[in-house]
Amino acid sequence: MQLLTFLGFTALVGIIAYLSTKNTDETSSDGYFLGGRSLTAGVIAGSLLLTNLSTEQIVGLNGQAFTEGILVMAWESLAAIAMVVTAVFLLPRYLKGGLTTVPQFLGRRYDKTTKTIASALFLSGYVVVLLPIVLYSGAVAFSAMFDLPAVLGISRIQSIWACVWGIGIIGSIYAVFGGLKAVAVSDTINAVGLLIGGIMIPIFGLSYVGDGSISAGFSEIMTSHPEKFNSIGDTAASVPFATIFTGMMLVQVFYWGTNQAIIQRALAAKDLKEGQKGLILASFIKILGPLILVIPGIIAFHIFGDTLAKPDEAYPKLVSEVLPASLVGFFAAVLFGAILSSFNSALNSSVTLFGVDIYKEYFNQEASEKQVVKAGKTFGVLLAIMAMFIAPLIDSAPEGLFGYLQKVNGCYSIPILTIIIVGYLTKRVPAIAAKIAIILGAVFYSISIFLLEPNIVNKAVAKAEAAGITGDALALVKAEAYPHFLHVMAILFVMNVIIMLIIGQIKPRTESYEQEYTRQVDITPWKYVNQVGIIVCIIVVGIYLWFSPLMMG
Repeated sequence: MQLLTFLGFTALVGIIAYLSTKNTDETSSDGYFLGGRSLTAGVIAGSLLLTNLSTEQIVGLNGQAFTEGILVMAWESLAAIAMVVTAVFLLPRYLKGGLTTVPQFLGRRYDKTTKTIASALFLSGYVVVLLPIVLYSGAVAFSAMFDLPAVLGISRIQSIWACVWGIGIIGSIYAVFGGLKAVAVSDTINAVGLLIGGIMIPIFGLSYVGDGSISAGFSEIMTSHPEKFNSIGDTAASVPFATIFTGMMLVQVFYWGTNQAIIQRALAAKDLKEGQKGLILASFIKILGPLILVIPGIIAFHIFGDTLAKPDEAYPKLVSEVLPASLVGFFAAVLFGAILSSFNSALNSSVTLFGVDIYKEYFNQEASEKQVVKAGKTFGVLLAIMAMFIAPLIDSAPEGLFGYLQKVNGCYSIPILTIIIVGYLTKRVPAIAAKIAIILGAVFYSISIFLLEPNIVNKAVAKAEAAGITGDALALVKAEAYPHFLHVMAILFVMNVIIMLIIGQIKPRTESYEQEYTRQVDITPWKYVNQVGIIVCIIVVGIYLWFSPLMMG
């Protein structure tokens, strides 16, 4: 029955996506890459949320909450503010220029080489990190959820290989052969399912704890574990409070405002009003993110205590413990949609970047739109196959790989964000400044995080252990030995901006950059975007204050 429910819901999503996109002209760049620039607010919001959510977050962030509590909600709550910044500041500029990809702007503002470097950095991040990790984490979740090794009579690694290729093939069909609109429509349906399924887990969990009463369950976990409801992280936390004002907001603005896999949904808006409303709607829903990605981890801590072998077991254990068996198939289908969404969205964006920014620029400048789309699809198939071969190999990688995901992304996120922000805020900073900033940013960050930090931290820990320091005190020594990677990002961002501005003074552009209005879509802003955006920011600040030691007493 569980398997039938899973297959039925998954098939329904595919049929609706096909019927919704069969009349879209996907032989043109706008039709294939941007869904004909026809997406409305609801579709944009749903696709944004599903693209963002996947198993490494649903399982991983709840695992962090199991260990540290509600302070890890920073990754969710602050995203709402970043969406507001994108809606008010970045999206109007993107749509005014009629952009298909973010690197397109860099090509116009700076030069072709800068655009190519940025596209290459995006693609390397997708190929080496994002696509394989999404496939692998999804495969692990489904292998365990349906106990596939026992059901199919195969080994665990064989089960992972089978799941990786199953997810990869289905995701490729959506992304490569359906274009962005097929991805976005399926995302929207799955977004509704994920919200329903995701919220069911804390509801059933709190009811389980409170013997049928949700309010009693919430009171029970707050009374039993008040330390888990402190939003202010100390120096040794994974998200120290100070990082909220430094690198955390930079990471959020990069992710929601410049990451091609995300912003492509807003670029496909039928006009600026719909794009802004979609982003703001998504920001309101994102505020509820901790209900799905944080609270279940705390509930699991109350139920299981220290009995779990690993924190990442918290969410799947909670699901199997509190969710009625009749709903497991539906929840599995929703989770499958989340996994599929992250994979096919990144793949579709990779296809777009290659076709528009690399193939047409370097391989065939006279290519028709149909040829560009065909080249992009071919590249997408090759990319998907590579990711499907790489993903199962992660199983033999050292522990902690997922913990380094955010760190690895910093190699390209901050350099790209720097040159985009400076590009929009200045008119005379030259292309050479952007090239120097993006290369230095990637090199310096890599040296800082992967060479300097391990050496300095290891020496500090060895010295502390020799002095007899252990436990929490040793953890504090380790945390304070080197700046948190989010602080490092902020330092390098400021450094890069200063370097670019200095070069702009020494060797400015001969002519000021002026962005032209391509008139591809109406860029009349939504008249309430500023007011509603302020409300979103106030709510986020209010949540932090509510769970701060000042309010918790």
